Amino acid sequence: MISLTIFLCALTPALCCDWLRHYNHYSNVTLTLLRQMGGQLTEDENPVPFPFTLYTHVRHQQVDSQLIFIRDSLSRISDLYDHYDRSSVSWDTVMTHHFRVNLHRLKEELSTCMLTKKHLNRPLRRYYRKLLRTLIRTGGSIASWELIRKDTELHLHQLQLLVASIINSAANRRRSTLGQY
Repeated sequence: MISLTIFLCALTPALCCDWLRHYNHYSNVTLTLLRQMGGQLTEDENPVPFPFTLYTHVRHQQVDSQLIFIRDSLSRISDLYDHYDRSSVSWDTVMTHHFRVNLHRLKEELSTCMLTKKHLNRPLRRYYRKLLRTLIRTGGSIASWELIRKDTELHLHQLQLLVASIINSAANRRRSTLGQY
């Protein structure tokens, strides 16, 4: 049994990363902080459409590519909040700080599950560049930041679904492989 587990981990190390089982907990904490750092989320539509097609496409890729997508998404979200002036918004500074720390932790812990440091997904980079340009064009307005916060919530939910599908497929693979022995 142990040799089978070692064999499976050698084939797909990301699936053996225990931290993935804790991802949803930390992601939920991050989502809660995101909601608590500001008022109610806006109902306005972002001029940069949400990239649902990217999420659909990545669900059909290999686990390593999915993990890279998740890590890169978290990194891009973190970059938005870390590297652009948020002085126009009156978010709770303590909650905002904790949100950023948790977001960074999600990204860093996920990176420990990966063998590669490479980045993929150019469309994902383009999407986040458009968001950043919108922030810059509006001078970091309150309305723009609230749209970013709203989209961040949607991204975190989509990433949770992706992690859940990785965990479920790994469990199914383990069951089917164990059934063969």
